[in-house]
Amino acid sequence: MSLSRILMAATLVLAAGLAHAEDAIVAKYLANAGVLVTHGETKIVFDPLFDNDYGTYELVPKDIEQSLFAGAPPFDGLDAVFVSHHHGDHFSPARMVQLLKAHPDLQLYGPRQAIDDMPVDESDIALRDRLHAVELDANEHFSAAFGDIEINAVRIPHSGWPTRHAEIENISFKVSLDGSATVLHMGDAHTDPEFFAADAEYWAERHMHLAMPPYWFFMSGGGRKILEDHIRADETLGVHVPKRIPDSPSKYPEELRGYTLFSIPGEEKQIIIDDDAKDYEN
Repeated sequence: MSLSRILMAATLVLAAGLAHAEDAIVAKYLANAGVLVTHGETKIVFDPLFDNDYGTYELVPKDIEQSLFAGAPPFDGLDAVFVSHHHGDHFSPARMVQLLKAHPDLQLYGPRQAIDDMPVDESDIALRDRLHAVELDANEHFSAAFGDIEINAVRIPHSGWPTRHAEIENISFKVSLDGSATVLHMGDAHTDPEFFAADAEYWAERHMHLAMPPYWFFMSGGGRKILEDHIRADETLGVHVPKRIPDSPSKYPEELRGYTLFSIPGEEKQIIIDDDAKDYEN
């Protein structure tokens, strides 16, 4: 990482850490589509471990990865990890097993394709009990809950469908923390509005405070329509940003101007929750 990027990341982290509001979501960028989300004492992480950058995306820096495995702040007390799909820039089966062994209470939710490829000993019942496979067809819903976490999920085709990645189980997770903060991680979702319009009630049934779509949603008319008509989150952070896109918003390509991207590992974003001050339409 260049000196300018290190200084920029340090400034963003310092600014975010000066004052976390009492009722706020804090999103910390790991790399690519990897994000730690904290609300109060509840902590979840999306797509945190992967080995392949395909020469295009950020890998998780070693210091962040070491803190994740060690359970050092801010990764102490991690409750759940979510995997969107089984691609090398989102998921490492072997390293996910290592993470679960390092965190004996950590629960994993992910598509069956990903979980079935994890090298877990059949005799390790305690670990296997923490693996929760999400198996969905179009317009089917998954729901689960444990502790202060409520999980809902749908399968949205991977970008490039139907000519590419049609077989990939791409899961969009909508997770509520402590009954008051709801976040959405979309994996590599396709930008065809029909996939969302066909399940409009699902998207409208719970207001989302933070949405994390892949950055290409901002560059597509269909993607922008989905965010405006169906997601309607308080804050939207683009992830899966290629390294070729400059870190400075003033240098973004024109089609990305005005949007917020996560592109510097370690940076944070705070989303204040104040539902009483908003008039949401259903």
